[in-house]
This record gives sequence, structure tokens and C-alpha cells, in this order.
Amino acid sequence: MSHPPSLNGQVIGQAEHATRAVLDRLLAGAGVDFHDWVALNLTATADAPLGRTRLADRMAGALKIDDGIALATIDGLTDAGLLTVGAGTVALTDAGRARYADIRAALDEVTARLYGDLPAADLSTAGRVLATVTARANAELTRAA
Repeated sequence: MSHPPSLNGQVIGQAEHATRAVLDRLLAGAGVDFHDWVALNLTATADAPLGRTRLADRMAGALKIDDGIALATIDGLTDAGLLTVGAGTVALTDAGRARYADIRAALDEVTARLYGDLPAADLSTAGRVLATVTARANAELTRAA
């Protein structure tokens, strides 16, 4: 009888790389990249309108990238007609909302295939453990800076 591996960086990395490859393929078909998707998703799901700087800060924090890269992504999406920046806020355009909805629907289908038959208790435990590891890694990055 084989035993599942213990949770460690290698197992987390393998899962992240595999799921990211699936996501990247889906995004490429929609004409956006991962940074674009994060900007669209953060804009679409924000509780309140985000300013350009706040959106860039959220992207930089989530992706561990430089603010300049995040701002360039926002500018690229604005140039592509998917985002609009005005009156201090960033919003999805009609084309941006349509692109977001298409990607979200496709992603929901993939997510159902990947996670749909896993027990809710297992997903809850994994989510809790990974959130703890993420918080500790973020604290470590703060300490090292």
C-alpha cells in the first residue's frame, strides 16, 4: 500500500506548477497572461473600486512582483480596452467584463474537474494548512527585507 507524500515545498510546488500550466493554457486561449488575469480578477472581485496604485499594490503583494510590473500590466490592459482608469479608479470595460466572465466560466469548469470529487473536509484542511504556510512565508519575506 502506498502512502501519500507528506506536505512539503516539493509537493506544494508540483501542485502549483501543474495547476498553473493548466491555467496558463486556458489564459493563452483567451489572449491574456497570468498577470493580466490577476489584474482582471482583482478588479472584478474587489469589494470597492480600486485606484490604479492600490490595484498595483495588491498585484505586487499577491504575485511578489515589483510595482512597476504591476503598473505596466494595468497599462497594457487599459491599452487593450479591457480596463479603464478614470477618476482615481480602475474598472473593467464591457470587453473586460466579457473576457473576465468567459475566463471565469472556463476556470470554474476546470476547477470542478480538479477539486470536485475531493472531500470537503480534506479541502478545508488543505486550505487551512496552505494559508498558514503562506502567512509564514510572507512573514519570512518581511523579516528578510
